[in-house]
Amino acid sequence: MKNSDYQLAALSPVPLYSQIREVLRNHILNGTYAPLSRVPSESELGELFKVSRITIRQALNDLQKDGLIFRIPGKGTYVSKPKAFQNVSSLQGLAESLARFGHEVTNRVRSFHYAPAPPLVAERLHLSEGEQVAEIKRVRYVNREPVSVEVTYLPEEAAKGLEKADLITRDIFLILENDLGYSLGHADLSIDAVQANEELATVLNIAIGAPIMRIERLTHLEDGTPLDFEYLYYRGDAFQYRLRIDRQRAERGRQDS
Repeated sequence: MKNSDYQLAALSPVPLYSQIREVLRNHILNGTYAPLSRVPSESELGELFKVSRITIRQALNDLQKDGLIFRIPGKGTYVSKPKAFQNVSSLQGLAESLARFGHEVTNRVRSFHYAPAPPLVAERLHLSEGEQVAEIKRVRYVNREPVSVEVTYLPEEAAKGLEKADLITRDIFLILENDLGYSLGHADLSIDAVQANEELATVLNIAIGAPIMRIERLTHLEDGTPLDFEYLYYRGDAFQYRLRIDRQRAERGRQDS
């Protein structure tokens, strides 16, 4: 690391602790500070950035709130192995959901091709068996670590608009809505656990046979027409799906029936 990595803009309207937080965040995300490695102490960072320990502590507190670091009393501060989470109580793409928590989400497109719809895909999308659909496979990275494999099936007409779209940095949901004018309504999900086959193990950097979470998601337009059928495979050690269940609402429903 160069000394210039720790130079701050003294005349910037951005507070010093915010500048330090972003420098350290970038060091964590680009691997300069590897997962589970020790971060320099407050005193060491103060010398590097030429600021007080109080300013350093403010930056570290923010990083800890974001889940990027953790502290062990008497031993120091360490880089977390990030475990991102997505709340499934609302219909959002992965990047759309995680960006507000400071996570960096990117994708690697493994394939995009058209083929006859497999029986289950045709059934879910209300197509004739063998009708052409697009199959899009992407590996999704959170904070530059592979977290999931996404296999998306779309009717040929809808998929044509994705051929030149930015599938590396954008969610398919946002492209369908903002670029292609589709109004998404709701999605049906089913979740189970499977073992990683050789392909999934290779791209997710896990052992063959390791448990992974599989989500089957069918997204509909506002009028109920199915549009997007997906298999989402998530590493269990790097991702969580969260759902809030309201008992009071269930109780009211029983009372009204």
